[in-house]
Amino acid sequence: MQISVAALSDEPDPGLERKARAFVRSISKCSKPVIILGGYWGLMRVVADESILQGNKVVAILPEGTEHFIMPNEIIRVETGCDPRCRSVFIARSGDILVSLGGEAGTMTEILMAYSMGKAVYVLRDTGTSTDKLYSAFPEKLDSRGLGELNYFEDPERMGAEICRKYYGTS
Repeated sequence: MQISVAALSDEPDPGLERKARAFVRSISKCSKPVIILGGYWGLMRVVADESILQGNKVVAILPEGTEHFIMPNEIIRVETGCDPRCRSVFIARSGDILVSLGGEAGTMTEILMAYSMGKAVYVLRDTGTSTDKLYSAFPEKLDSRGLGELNYFEDPERMGAEICRKYYGTS
């Protein structure tokens, strides 16, 4: 399974970093998914590092201007040549599901894209980022068509366990 992870590009606070690591550890108990990220900085770096530690494959779908950015050798680089918004299409399209671990406009763009592509979207709440506002605005679905599946969780381990149960038949 390929899991696209939309995450903050800024440095996370320690609480959000702990939540991201807890999610990766949780999902890694049932499978070794391919984790797809938009780069190797901010919260995405935390997710990538923990994913590598847990034995998962990591793919970084990189925007233009990051061609010389140094990352661990374990990360598969995809140089899109696109600006960050264009790169978000590749992130949303490449995962079987999309998981949001908290972020700002770029993360919300990827959530909306994946949902509109008919994908299941898992959104972590109480991250201290702008994506926390999505639950108030869209508690069940993002539009009247209900193209994708929208799932909110406050506990990152519970979110990982639910993904394990639904897609792998384990917890």
